[in-house]
Amino acid sequence: MARDGDPLVIAGSVIGDVLNPFTGSVSLTIVFNNRAISNGLELRPSHVVNRPRVTVGGEDLRTFYTLVMVDADAPSPSNPVLREYLHWLVICL
Repeated sequence: MARDGDPLVIAGSVIGDVLNPFTGSVSLTIVFNNRAISNGLELRPSHVVNRPRVTVGGEDLRTFYTLVMVDADAPSPSNPVLREYLHWLVICL
């Protein structure tokens, strides 16, 4: 379950507003340009021009995952009229 100190709860209320609270079940690592991404990290468009390297943990090869990148407060936190703008969606097999 996401903790109250988690940036996804604090910054923009992503958990509780965009996502329901959840308990992570596998490890997930996302790296853009040799920079590991962490919850709450803000990235400029120039940082995400190239596709990321995504590593999903877990040992059950019969389990599939879907990774979705949305902008929870597009175009800006003060005017989120495009809330949850879909940037990309990947199915991890």
